[in-house]
Amino acid sequence: MSVYIMVVDDEPDVEALFRQQFRRDLRAGRFLMEFVSSAPLALQRAAEIADATLILILSDINMPGMSGLEMLPIVRSARPDVPVIMITAYGDAETRRKALEKGAADLLTKPIDFAALRQEIDTRLERAA
Repeated sequence: MSVYIMVVDDEPDVEALFRQQFRRDLRAGRFLMEFVSSAPLALQRAAEIADATLILILSDINMPGMSGLEMLPIVRSARPDVPVIMITAYGDAETRRKALEKGAADLLTKPIDFAALRQEIDTRLERAA
């Protein structure tokens, strides 16, 4: 069974950063990371990955078109089984409140604490096993 983590961000360098941070996990086949560049694409892929293999969505908040905060309640409604962690450069209290209100499991600020994110992913992998 393939286990997916979806990363939603319009910045092209994010994929390289995540692939570098999780290269051992990806090489070992612990999970797959899928990168999409917009909220509408993320909604489409979340619907297509219809089984329990999608264990986590990591989404930037500020993106052109539909923002991560606008996507959040839609994806949570369509896939209540999949936690969503929002990522933002602006970790102020108001942004955190909005994200949690709309159903985010957590909010990470940039630069991302990859050690904390790794722990979160390990927890999700254990639950999926």
